Amino acid sequence: MKFSTLIDSVFIVASIALLPGIGGAQSATNNNGEPITITSNNLLTHFTNVSYLKPFDAAFLAYQGNLKAQGIPSGSALVYQYQTGRLTALDVVKAAVNAKKLPAQALNDTAYLNSVESQLTSFVNTSNLSH
Repeated sequence: MKFSTLIDSVFIVASIALLPGIGGAQSATNNNGEPITITSNNLLTHFTNVSYLKPFDAAFLAYQGNLKAQGIPSGSALVYQYQTGRLTALDVVKAAVNAKKLPAQALNDTAYLNSVESQLTSFVNTSNLSH
């Protein structure tokens, strides 16, 4: 087994293991009335001084179809649209903000956006293994 295939297999298994926590995300507000995402199993990352879903979790919400109501496709359609430039990390983060899974500050957090971008790229790389 190639090392990269092993790594991708670990990535997929970890994704499946984290799925229940991602789906259980709930919205809350901070003192300013802005939404903060809270999960029951600490799937939070701190960027600046606001708590967000981890970038992987935000991208995985889209991949699993949890942002379809906001116009983001799931699965291979998400990968294809990202690969062809019709979908960006900013689009995914905007959809997550509209779904009240992320606070609006995430839209201006370049480190967070870059991390979501990396996660979307990893979905493209993983999907290329199946060809």
